[in-house]
Amino acid sequence: MRLFKWAGAVIVVLAILAGAAWTFRESLAMAVVRARLPHVGPTQAVTWMQGPAAPAKGERPPNVVFILVDDLGFNDITLNGGIDGGSVPTPNIDSLARDGVTFTNGYAGNATCAPSRAAIMTGRYPTRFGFEFTPTPVAFSRMVGTFRSPGAMHPPQFARDKVKDTPPLDSQGVPADETTIAELLKTRGYHTVHLGKWHLGGTKGSRPEDQGFDESLGFMAGGAMFLPEDHPNVVNSKQDFDPIDRFLWGALPFSVQYNGGKLFAPDAYMTDYLTDQAIASIKANQNRPFFMYLAYNAPHTPLQATKADYEALSHIKDHRLRVYAAMIRNLDRNIGRVLASLKAQGLDENTLVIFTSDNGGAHYVGLPELNKPYRGWKATFFEGGIHVPFLMRWPAQIPAGSRFQSPIGHVDIFSTTAGAAGATPATGKVLDGVNLLPFLDGRSQGDPHETMFWRSGEYRVLLSGGWKLQRLRSPDKVWLFNLAEDPYEKTNLASARPDKVRQLTALLDRQDAEMVKPQWPSLLRGAIAIDHPLSVKDKASDEYIYWNN
Repeated sequence: MRLFKWAGAVIVVLAILAGAAWTFRESLAMAVVRARLPHVGPTQAVTWMQGPAAPAKGERPPNVVFILVDDLGFNDITLNGGIDGGSVPTPNIDSLARDGVTFTNGYAGNATCAPSRAAIMTGRYPTRFGFEFTPTPVAFSRMVGTFRSPGAMHPPQFARDKVKDTPPLDSQGVPADETTIAELLKTRGYHTVHLGKWHLGGTKGSRPEDQGFDESLGFMAGGAMFLPEDHPNVVNSKQDFDPIDRFLWGALPFSVQYNGGKLFAPDAYMTDYLTDQAIASIKANQNRPFFMYLAYNAPHTPLQATKADYEALSHIKDHRLRVYAAMIRNLDRNIGRVLASLKAQGLDENTLVIFTSDNGGAHYVGLPELNKPYRGWKATFFEGGIHVPFLMRWPAQIPAGSRFQSPIGHVDIFSTTAGAAGATPATGKVLDGVNLLPFLDGRSQGDPHETMFWRSGEYRVLLSGGWKLQRLRSPDKVWLFNLAEDPYEKTNLASARPDKVRQLTALLDRQDAEMVKPQWPSLLRGAIAIDHPLSVKDKASDEYIYWNN
C-alpha cells in the first residue's frame, strides 16, 4: 500500500514538474513573439479614393461585394438551425438566401483558412501552386505542437527538423504569377478594395496591393484582436484547454494598416470598424463599378464580444457560448449595415453579393453544435470542416428564394465573379472553378463539377457522383460515404464497397498527380476527434484524424 502511495506521489510531482516546464516554455515563446510585434500607432482616419462625381452613361457592370467570414459553423445562422436552438437570430445573413440563392452543398476550398482564401482568390486548388498549409509562425507550431490538451489521447507532433527549411512567415504567400480576382476585374475597369484579413502573404509581390487591389485596409496575418483585452467595452472568453487560444491572446495585436502603411489601432470593435470602413468605401465608389473583398475575422478566436451584444443575450447561461453568440449577433448586424448601404446608394439591384465562410467551425472553441448536423470540424475534411454556408444575391439576375443542390465550391467564386463582370481569364493555367451563373438561369444543365478534390499533407479527399472518399495515412484509414443517402457521414462503406473505393482511389490519384509540392513544410500535426470538441476528453473508441498544418 505504501508503495502505491509513493508511486502516486511521484506521478503527481512529475506531472506538476512537466506542467511547470511547459508553462516556462510557453512563457518564453510568447516573450519572443511579443518582442517581435511591430509598433502600433494611435487611431487614424482613412481617406478612401474617391470615384467620379456622377455615374458614366451607358450600361454598367455589376458591383461585387464578397463577404468572407472566419470559422463560421454551419449551424451558426438561423437559416441552418441557429445557435442555442435559433435563439440568436441572423436575419441579415438569412436575407441573402431569401432574396437570392442558397447553395445547399457549398464547399470550402480547404478545411483551414489560408488555403481556402488562396482557392477563392485564384479559382484554383491551392495545391496546384504549393499553398498547401496555413502560414503560421514557427513559435506557434512549436507551442501548439508540444502542448497536450487535458484529456487528449493522441499527442500533437512538432517537426523540429523541418524548421530550417521553413521560409519567413511573410514570404509564405500566393505566388505573384497567379492571377487573382482583383487583377482580373481591373481589366474591366473595376476599382478593387480589400478589407480585413488577408493571410496570403506579407512581402512585396504577395500583399493585396500587389495582387490587384487598389486599396487594402486590414491585417496581413491570420488574425487580430477585436478590442484590447482590457477595453471597458469588451467581454472576453478564454479557453485554457486550447493552446491556440493561449497563443493568440499573447501574440495578436489590435491593429490594421492601409496600403502597406504604418500599423494603427482601429477606433471601434473590429467587426464594427471594418463595416464602418466598408460603408465609407461604398459611398466613395458609388459611381463606378467596384469589387469589395470584405474579410471579417469574426467569429474566429480570440472570443471577444461587445458588452452590449453580450448583455442582450442574458438567456444564454454558458459564458463561452454567450460570448460566441454575441459575436455572431454583431456580425449579422454589420452585414445588414453593408446591405443597407448598398440600398441607400441605389446600388442594391445591380450588386452581386456573395457570402460564405472560409471553413467550418473549430473544435478548439469547445462548443459541441457549431457544425450540426454534420460531423467534423475545421481542420478535418469531414463535412463539418468543409460544408459551409454559401449564399449569393443579385436581384437583377438571380431569382429570389432559389436553391441549388449540386456541389459547388470556393473555387467557383473566381469564375462566377468574372462571368458577372464580363471578364475573360487568361489561358495557360488550369481553372478548377466554373461560372455558376449559367447553372442558375438554366443556360447550363447538370452538375458544375464531376469531381472535387482536397489535400493537406497525407490527408486526401475526393467527392464524385455523390460519393466521398477520405484517405489518411495517420491513422491509416479509408472512409467511404454515400452522401446521397448518408449526408452526415455516419456509415463508413469502405469495407462493404471495395469496388467503389478502387474506382474513387484511381480518380483521386489522377487528381493528386496534377498537384505540386508544398512551398513550405508542415511543422505541426495535430490530432482532432471527429465527434466532439477539444473541451471533451477523448475515448479509445473515438474516430480521429491527424491534420498537417
